[in-house]
Parts: sequence; structure tokens; C-alpha cells
Amino acid sequence: MSLINPSDTIERQNEKLLLIARSMMRRVEQKSEQSGFAYQQFERAALLESEVRERTDDLERALDLLQESNTRLEIANKETATAQSNLTEAIETINEGFALFDADDGLVLSNSRFCRDLSDVTDRLVTGLSFEAYVALISGSRYLALPQGQTPADWIAHRLSHHGDDHVVFNVRLKWDRWLQVSEHRTSQGGTVILQTEVTTIIRRERQERAKMRDKQAEILQATLDHLNQGVCIFDSAQTLVGWNTRMDGLFTSAPQASAAGMSFDTLLQWLRKELTFDARMDATRLRDWANSLTKRAPITFEVLRGDREVFSVFAQEMPDKGFVISFSDVTAERASARRLFEMNELLEQRVDDRTRELGLALAEAERANASKSRFVAAASHDLLQPLSAAKLFLSSLADQTSRDSAKSITDKAEMALSSVEHFIGSLLDISKLDAGKAVFDVQPLHLSQIFVPLRNELMPLTQQKGIELRVVDTALMVQSDPGYLRRIVQNLLTNAIRYTDQGRVLVGVRRVGLSARIEVWDTGCGIAHSDQQTIFREFERLSPTTADTGLGLGLSIVEQACKGLDHPFSLWSEPGLGSCFSLSVPIHHDVSPQKFAQGGTHTTQPKGLPDRLLMLVEDNPQLAEATIAMIEGFGTTVIHANNAQEALDILQDIELVPDALLIDYHLGAGHTGTALYQDITARYGGVPTAIISAERTKSLRDTCKELGLDLVSKPLDKNRLRALLGDLFNAETRDV
Repeated sequence: MSLINPSDTIERQNEKLLLIARSMMRRVEQKSEQSGFAYQQFERAALLESEVRERTDDLERALDLLQESNTRLEIANKETATAQSNLTEAIETINEGFALFDADDGLVLSNSRFCRDLSDVTDRLVTGLSFEAYVALISGSRYLALPQGQTPADWIAHRLSHHGDDHVVFNVRLKWDRWLQVSEHRTSQGGTVILQTEVTTIIRRERQERAKMRDKQAEILQATLDHLNQGVCIFDSAQTLVGWNTRMDGLFTSAPQASAAGMSFDTLLQWLRKELTFDARMDATRLRDWANSLTKRAPITFEVLRGDREVFSVFAQEMPDKGFVISFSDVTAERASARRLFEMNELLEQRVDDRTRELGLALAEAERANASKSRFVAAASHDLLQPLSAAKLFLSSLADQTSRDSAKSITDKAEMALSSVEHFIGSLLDISKLDAGKAVFDVQPLHLSQIFVPLRNELMPLTQQKGIELRVVDTALMVQSDPGYLRRIVQNLLTNAIRYTDQGRVLVGVRRVGLSARIEVWDTGCGIAHSDQQTIFREFERLSPTTADTGLGLGLSIVEQACKGLDHPFSLWSEPGLGSCFSLSVPIHHDVSPQKFAQGGTHTTQPKGLPDRLLMLVEDNPQLAEATIAMIEGFGTTVIHANNAQEALDILQDIELVPDALLIDYHLGAGHTGTALYQDITARYGGVPTAIISAERTKSLRDTCKELGLDLVSKPLDKNRLRALLGDLFNAETRDV
């Protein structure tokens, strides 16, 4: 049980403790004996005194803290009052009306300028007034000039619709043409600050400036309109004339003057009817309907006439304010010029048609002449190849029959001369086909070695004679190209390189470039100047006409046209004094399965067992037949000759013997062909090894021979090719038909 009541105040508790202490001391002094109970009472009194002292110290500290808090509170109240006084003074110094609403839209404070121009509401602007009540007071003020057609309720709804925005600025019109600019801003605590600025002077000044600007713009616009060479009249949305330039005054003799501004469109239209003649596309009624249209008007343009000669172009277009502008342009001179141009154009077209017909006739004549030339060259070349082939065979037979070195030298030179003639004729035949666009390319897989090896063997003697080196780099690549034309291209490039190289060497090789094989022919010759690198590809052009062996100048022309027809990119590098490099890119054939060499390639089979064999030769040219027979019989083979297809069939029927091989000319006269004869013979006697000889180099013939399984040999024949061909025929097994 406690001696003091805890609910008493500190002062009361201390007072009780002091009384208890004194009473205990008196009792101790009154007793004489020093009993243990007395000592305990003393000790308890001492403890109570200590607690009283501690409670007293706590009380003093609490009083000090309270006094300090009161001092700080007094200072804060003074500072708050000072700040409020300063804020009041500050907002009073603002030139604008100022009001602050708290986050609950209650009015906190405002200055004396707030709503000063609305004196009938200032007395009701008290602290705590809600924002909606404030707006209602403003809408009911007799000094507020509401916009036309707007009620106070409409104004309140519009005003409150923007209250939630962070920033709002708008102008409020008051009576007597006074204006307030109201700006409303949200504070970071969700309150609202409203500023009211007197802007009457600014708005009136802006009106004056706009009026001056409009007057200035009107002057500029009028000056611009007067500067135009068209007559211009402008109507507002009520179809009243508001603009009219001086060109309009002078454009028509009886036009209304500029003082008539304000007249209606119908008045102008009545004048137009009297002065002008409308065309059928747009008459006065349609023009009125266009002007009276309630929907958006599309721009229109039409022409009118005044008298017999004057023409005016009229253009009408709607303006953004639903008014419209009409312009009149005098196009009399332009229309007269157009008529003259039309007449001149008609005359020129007639002349062009006449000239075109003349040129067409001349072109047709030129094409006929060119076709005749091509046919003549082809026919002449074909006909020349027949005796040329016979002459070469006769010379070969003569060379085999003589043992004298002098005679053999003469026959060798004669054979070389005939080979040159053969090359010239082949070039003429190729260029005639390429020029006429009738060259047919038989693109097929072939080994490049089929081209390189025979050319090396053929041209090696020529390079040895000139004392230069010919090197052909071996390759196993297969490409896609026409065998005959590719051989002609490489042959022409090699021949050309050898012809213009006097020392050094000629090199032929192949490089892989992506999916193509680039065939390159290098030489260490004289080189070609840059200015001549286009000239060399022209027909019959030669850079050194004094050279003993210059040819006809067709080789590179054939190369270029053949590469273009085969789609083989062709290029040239050359430097005078260093040499040249001609190259062409040919697609690589990636199928590495064994392929039969192309027809017309060099035969590699060695002729074995030519004696004691029977060959039937079907050739309608007597000289070529005689030379061929002499050559073949020189090999020890027996030859049966027939002049035509029927004679061949009759001989076979008479002798009742099938020859070991057939050598048949393709053209046998009277519409008969060697392939047809072969089919007749195989139908009667079974398969016989057969070769077709012809000067014709067409794709259709190659395809026919390939289909029938026949060798095709081009004329003219020479001794080595003929001997190799016979070896192939005699050593081949009988073909199935």
C-alpha cells in the first residue's frame, strides 16, 4: 500500500512526503530506546527523502521544457503573424486580383483587387466561400457581359468544366467594353490560385492594330489584284461584290466600275450575258447554280467569247468563308497561237507521215538488200566450200604421191593458202549470220579441253614459224556454251594474238570467278592504244593494214557479236608496248557425269584397219566426190560413189551388199537430204555407221544428227580429219535404229 496517492499532483505528493518525514523524525527523537524498528523507520524516511528529491528534479526539468516550448510557440506565433502580414502585404502589392482556394475549394484569402471590377459581389467574397459559389456570384453580376446566346447557367457550366485543368487562361468581357484576363493554376497541395488582370487597354490596342493591319493588307491585296493581268472580282458568302481590280475595269468596255462594289452576283451575271457568249459546257444558268450551291463548290473553268475573235478564260473557285472569286483572263493570243500550232502540227505530222513512209520504203529496201547480201554471202560461202574442199583433198592426195621435197613444199604452201581462204569464207559466213540476227546458238555442256587441245595442235606450227611461244594451260572444267561458236571465239582471239606478237609468247588459260570460267588470252605483242580499243571491234577494221597477214578485219567483230549472243561477258585490257589480254566469262557446268563430246569436235580415235573396208560416198558435187574418193582410196579403202539418194539406193539393191560405213552429203539436190537417205537405208538394211558432211552450220541440222546418232562433219574436209573420221566409223559398233 502506497503512502501517497499517485493521482495527486507532484507538488501535493512532495508536500505529503515532507510531512511524513518530519513526523517520523519526531517519533524517533521521542523514543529512548534504539530498537530495530526505529532504525527501519529512519531508513524508510531517508529513502522517501531521496525519492522526493528525484521527483523534484524531474518536476524542475519538466517545467524548464514547458517554459522552453512556450517560448518557441510564442516565437512561431509571432513569425506566423509576421508571415501572414507579409503575405497579405505582398498580395496587396500585386497589380492583379489574387485569390487562393484550398484543396477543398474553400476560399482562403484574396486581395482587394480581386473582383474589384465586379463591385456587386466583392462584399460576399468571405473566407470559406466555395469555388462553385464564387462562380455563381460572378455569373450573376450585373457587370458581366455574357456572350450572345449564352445564359448564366451556360456560363457556369463552361467555367466549371475547366476547373480541374492544371492551367486555364481566358478572357472575360465586362460591360462598357472592359476586359479581364483570368488565369487559374493548381498548386502542389491541390489548391487553386486565381489571378485577374485588367487587359482592356491591351485588347483595344490589339483591335486598333488589327484594324490597321487589315487596312494595310487590304491595300496590299488591292495592289496585288491590280497587278494581275487577269480581271478579278471577289464575292462574300452573301454573293455581294467585295473586291474588284482595275484590270476588270479595263477588260470589258461596258464593265461596272469599282464604285459598284457591293452589287450582287446576279447583277454581274446579267452584265456578262449581254457582253459575252458562253460555251455549251457552262452557260449563265449553270454558273448561277454553281454560285447558289449549298454544298462545297468544286473549282470550275470555262471559256467565253466576245465578238468573233476575243477569247476569255474564266476560273471560279470557292473561298474558305463560303464566298468565291472569279477571274477573267484574255487568252485570245494564246488561242490564236494554239490554232497556228495545231495547223503547223497537222502540216508537220503530214510531212512526218510522208517522210516515215519514205523511210519505211528505204528501210525495207535496205533490209531486203541486207538480207540479199546475207543470203548471197551464205550461198557464196557454201558454194565456195565445195570446190575448196575438193582442192584441199586433191592437194593432200598429191602430197602423198610425191616424194620430192620441193614439190612437197609447194603442196604444203598451197594447202596453207587454201586453209586461209577457208578461214576467210568461214568468217564471212559467221558475220553474215550475226549481222542478220539469224545465228542460232546450241548451248550445251562441253569440256574446255575440246576447244584448247585442237587449237594448240593447229596453231603450234604457226607460232614456231614466228619464233614465239604458245602456251595453253590444261583444264578439266566443263562449261555451258555453243561448241562451234566458242571454238570460233577462242580461235579468233588466238589467231589475232599470234598475228600481232613478234616476240615473247601467247598464253591461254582459265580462271574460276564465282560460278563462271573466265577464259583469258594474253600476249606480249605491240598492245592497243586506248583510243583504238573500240575501233578494233568494227567490221573490216585493221590497225596495221601494212602487215603481211592482217586478215579481213572480221575476227574481233565476230568475237564481240558472238559473245553478246551467247551472253558471255567480254572484256579487253591492253597497254601499248606491253601487250593485251582478251577475256570472256562462260558459265560453269557443274554436272560432272561423263558427257559425249560435242558434234563436230576433233576425232581422237586412231584410224585402224582402214584397208579392206567398203565405204559408200553419196556426194552430188563431182569435183569434191573425185577428190574425196582419191583421198579415201589412198588410205586403202574401197569406195562406192553415188551422185544422189536414188542412185545410192539402186546401187545397194544391185550389189546386194551393205557397206561398212556411209559418208553422205547433206544437200543431195532435188529436195533430198542425207539424213532422209540414212533413214531409208537403215529402214531397209539395218544400222550402218554413218557420218553427214555439210557446209551448213545450223542448229536444226545439229539437232537432227544428234537425234539420229550421226556424226556431223563440217566442210571443207582435210586429210587428217577425214582419216580420223573413217577410223571412228569403221571401229564403231552398228547402231540400233
